[in-house]
Amino acid sequence: MAAQAEDEEILSKFRDERTRNEAFNLLLKKYQQKIYWHVRRMVIDHDDADDLTQDVFVKIWKNLPGFRNDAQLYTWMYRIATNECITFLNRKKMKNNVPLDDVAYELADTLADSTYFNGDKAQLKLQQALLTLPEKQRLVFNMKYFDDMKYEEISDVLGTSVGALKASFHLAVKKIEAYLLSSEL
Repeated sequence: MAAQAEDEEILSKFRDERTRNEAFNLLLKKYQQKIYWHVRRMVIDHDDADDLTQDVFVKIWKNLPGFRNDAQLYTWMYRIATNECITFLNRKKMKNNVPLDDVAYELADTLADSTYFNGDKAQLKLQQALLTLPEKQRLVFNMKYFDDMKYEEISDVLGTSVGALKASFHLAVKKIEAYLLSSEL
């Protein structure tokens, strides 16, 4: 409940013109890393993730006055971030005129060559396995596994039933296991 109270305090300060900038700084401090890593796991490239994270927070700034408290603040922000990622990946697919599968291969190459990726081989393999998943399964897996979100929270972000999310997560896990077993670690 402490997080909820802090969000209420941030929203209250944001509504007051005099403390709006302070509120947004608190929001950034609290959520910028989480949003960055959510975006990064979807688009892989650090520079793209950095740009998208900035775009996400610009949208949050512009739309926060209309936030109605009918969802949790971070769920609302994750929805914005998720939509930005999907739009970005679709634009990338259209610009390059390639199937999304090929974009996934391109992202896997980017991941392997990235100076910002400091994981070991197992982490690299996991990320490459994630790129073989359909977009929705990858989102569900990332939010459940890395962000430790509850299915109900993911449901709020993606607008999908809890049952469908559990099925997506289960399928994602099976596909990741199959990928990892078929490739050498």
